Amino acid sequence: MNIIKLNAIGSTNSYLKQLAATTSLTDEVVVVATQQESGRGQQGAVWQSEAGKSLTCSLFKRFEGFPIEHQARLNFAVSLALLDVLETYGIPKISVKWPNDIMSRQQKLAGILIENTVQRGNLTATVVGVGLNVNEESFNALPQATSMLLASGQRYNLEEVLQKVTTEIFKVLKEITTIKTNELKKRYEARLFRKGIVSTFEVAGVKKNGQIIGVTESGMLQVAHEDDAIATYGLREIKLLF
Repeated sequence: MNIIKLNAIGSTNSYLKQLAATTSLTDEVVVVATQQESGRGQQGAVWQSEAGKSLTCSLFKRFEGFPIEHQARLNFAVSLALLDVLETYGIPKISVKWPNDIMSRQQKLAGILIENTVQRGNLTATVVGVGLNVNEESFNALPQATSMLLASGQRYNLEEVLQKVTTEIFKVLKEITTIKTNELKKRYEARLFRKGIVSTFEVAGVKKNGQIIGVTESGMLQVAHEDDAIATYGLREIKLLF
């Protein structure tokens, strides 16, 4: 594993993608920033982080013979890997808010952004961005955010957290082409935030109640609505309002 450390940068994902496109990048490279000025989340959202108190990093991994139809494995596996690391630190009541926000109790602790390179129907490489709140003590105007410190009452060594997170994610990425999608899917579904609980969603601008029942093998969300109809949604088609 090769780790590139930067003081301040716009986005670690953007930096690493550009590096991969313009250089002969070796496998298993990590870019970590002390301060990320314009971190990106899903659907163009901005990931806010506090310099020196959060972990903002991106990981680069090459693949061979990884069909694009199995790309949901990446989301399942990386989300589970991050949960496994957080469990070793005793972070309470952690779960995955579909598709890949990590929650502690009812608050967001981390976010994941996966961006793939595809050639001739196969994934050839991926950049996995991780934003993890570690030692923040407060979040101005972000009442639904939390940190490892706030969740557990303990402070953490950022270097140690970085090593554990990157080691665990690269471990699952090495195995990703041989793991069965259904095995990952079952484990992922078991950790879904608010699964089986009546919740309010926004669908096409309309509020609807329903219960999350799982995901498809392609990673789409399955919700049973009040009329007993089971609907399947992609990333931009539904929003959980709680």
